[in-house]
Amino acid sequence: MAKIAYILLCHKDPDAIIAQAEQLTAAGDCMAIHFDARASKDAFQRIQEALKGNPNVTFAKKRIKCGWGEWSLVQATLNAIEAAVTAFPRVTHFYMVSGDCMAIKTAEYTHNFLDERDHDFVESHDFFDSNWIKTGMKEDRLIYRHFFNERTQSWSFYTSYELQKRFGLTRDVPADIQVMIGSQWWCLRRRTIEMILEFLRQRPDVKRFFSTTWIPDETFFQTLVRHLVPRDEIENRTPTFLMFSDYGMPVTFYNDHYDMLLGQDYLFARKISPEAHELKDRLGALYAAEGVEFQISDEGRNLYGFLTGRGRVGRRHGQRFWEAANTLGPDRDLYLVVCKKWHVAKRLIDQIASETDMACVEYLFNEQDTALPDLGGIETTLLKRSRHRRAVVGMLFDSFDTDRLVLCVDPANLDIVQDFCADQARTHVLEVECEYSDDYLIGHARRVGLAGAQSHEQTVAPLIPTLRHSLAYESEMIRAAASDDYFRIRETNTKDENAVAVAGFLNATTDIAECILRLDYLFAD
Repeated sequence: MAKIAYILLCHKDPDAIIAQAEQLTAAGDCMAIHFDARASKDAFQRIQEALKGNPNVTFAKKRIKCGWGEWSLVQATLNAIEAAVTAFPRVTHFYMVSGDCMAIKTAEYTHNFLDERDHDFVESHDFFDSNWIKTGMKEDRLIYRHFFNERTQSWSFYTSYELQKRFGLTRDVPADIQVMIGSQWWCLRRRTIEMILEFLRQRPDVKRFFSTTWIPDETFFQTLVRHLVPRDEIENRTPTFLMFSDYGMPVTFYNDHYDMLLGQDYLFARKISPEAHELKDRLGALYAAEGVEFQISDEGRNLYGFLTGRGRVGRRHGQRFWEAANTLGPDRDLYLVVCKKWHVAKRLIDQIASETDMACVEYLFNEQDTALPDLGGIETTLLKRSRHRRAVVGMLFDSFDTDRLVLCVDPANLDIVQDFCADQARTHVLEVECEYSDDYLIGHARRVGLAGAQSHEQTVAPLIPTLRHSLAYESEMIRAAASDDYFRIRETNTKDENAVAVAGFLNATTDIAECILRLDYLFAD
């Protein structure tokens, strides 16, 4: 069975470190601790004193001062690894964690997970070809030597960097090394760790090279594992669940994230708020538990993206140049039926098609399988339709040989409504306002990936008010975009009230509108 040595790099909060070590070793696993030499001697002695009776805890023989972006973080990791290799000969895996990490699965689950997968878990992408680095210097991290800390010695860091650039003092990457990049939170098998240590003894030039690169903790182990281990024995992922904001800051987890964290397909999570005492207590007790079943939904990143994106008004890309240049023409009428419940809109336009001579098309920009005439291939994928939407709709007018066309649109596609309302064609908008039960909203969250089929009720329930606000926001924006050509029918209205709106929308008689709305089950789910 798997036996893990946790490699813990930490620099503060001795009580939390002691608790973390006791929790992770309670199930028989081990830990090697490197406590930053910048921290106080008294704090380190307190940790040593509290854990000296624990045979599953050891300490790096040499403490060094660590700084963000420096080689010191890698050297501290190597010091802790060497201590663990010596102290724990029966350990099968080495798992890199920080003081802000906590297990989100039981030891039982984690051991079974590793037993079933004879792999190293490390995120590693090609340094030059991947898009892992979003902003800032890329190649210059490697080809110039970085001796200073960018955060604490900013002037020295950038002066040295600029002087090297001015005088062309570049260097080559070791010829036989393909530099990789990825998250520094990994889990490696013992034989991989032993191969790395032996490789470093034989190749001091590689260690010298990385020791003066910038942010080597994102490249060092990632590169060496790919260099030494066959690709099919590596899972290109971190086993630790972590997310970053749009500003590049790590997302912090709090007490109410417990159920969501347990549903992620990861073994640990980072970073846990220091103030999340309840979350820490629950996760700490979890690791030693037995017989716990986990329902993996893995919706965490989708949830975060949805909830943090609600405050933005400009949530869509601007028009492409060929769309802005195209027009449907001033003599055509485009009728947009905007409805979140697609089955309701489809019933409505079926009735419109049967009671009038108008051409009707269902969710053209939302459903791949929407029935369409042959448009020369531009209609074959949703991507093509969305990219060339005015051209597609213009071709539909021509294909149906009509000047009146009805389309269904999801209210989330505000950009589509705005685009066509800005066209020379006369665009009319009918919003179909339905009632949404809590069960429907939960189902909607699962359909769009905000929640998994196995998501815990406590994870999904807080989404309901946010989804209701989101739907209300979409409605406001649709109405603003449509201006004077906006009509609305409601599930709660009488048929007579809705008939007036449909008649105005289609510029038809009330009798025709009443025939269109004669379905008793129009709004039924």
